[in-house]
Amino acid sequence: MTVPAGREARTVFATARRVLGQLAHDLGTVALILALPCVLLILLRWVFHGVPGSFARAGPQLFGVFPLIVMYLVASVATLRERVNGTLDRLLCLPMRRLDLLLGYVVAFGVLAVAQAGVATGLAVGVLGMRVAGPVWLLLLAAALDALLGLALGLLTSAFARTEFQAVQYLPAVILPQFLLCGLFVPPEAMDGTLRLLADTMPMTYAVQATSRIATEPGITSALLADLVAVTAFLLACLILGAFTLRRRTP
Repeated sequence: MTVPAGREARTVFATARRVLGQLAHDLGTVALILALPCVLLILLRWVFHGVPGSFARAGPQLFGVFPLIVMYLVASVATLRERVNGTLDRLLCLPMRRLDLLLGYVVAFGVLAVAQAGVATGLAVGVLGMRVAGPVWLLLLAAALDALLGLALGLLTSAFARTEFQAVQYLPAVILPQFLLCGLFVPPEAMDGTLRLLADTMPMTYAVQATSRIATEPGITSALLADLVAVTAFLLACLILGAFTLRRRTP
């Protein structure tokens, strides 16, 4: 069924309002989204206390990883919960596109992603002393995009889980290979051919490269723009694939 463009927009924002309304009654999840990246950054700063230059190097890299992981976990569990309790089945009976439904989740969690990025950026730059050579607003943008990428990955992988516990079990399989190959331990250019190829196909690589470039390179470079475009492309690809894998549990 073809849905007029105006109705599509109303569907997206109606879904976003519903999800935000649910989150307003789930303060634990909101606290997790907003506070956990900050707690991890504080621990990281504490770990590197007394080791000159370590936080300046590792801080910006992990600044792109923490929001991604947190939003992946929250989104995968939240979506699976709606699938299990039948909410998604009821919504999919309505004359709406699956992509519009997912975009509603993106808008809702995007509000929290921006808030999360703002809090984490203010803490890292203003309190923990993380040095940023590029514009601070660009670091905020990169952190928000990384969080939305985690959201899209969570929405996609939740389609293959049947329980909330199973959704959490997918986290090591999806996140840990990216964590090892994204450049935190060895720069991708120093890896051998196969590992370099794998690293180039993983979205976390571009998330880490983007925040690292913002911290070390003044201005907006073509390499930075390429990394941000890659993160956005992976985000959109995950949403489109998620729309194809979104199915009703009952006929």
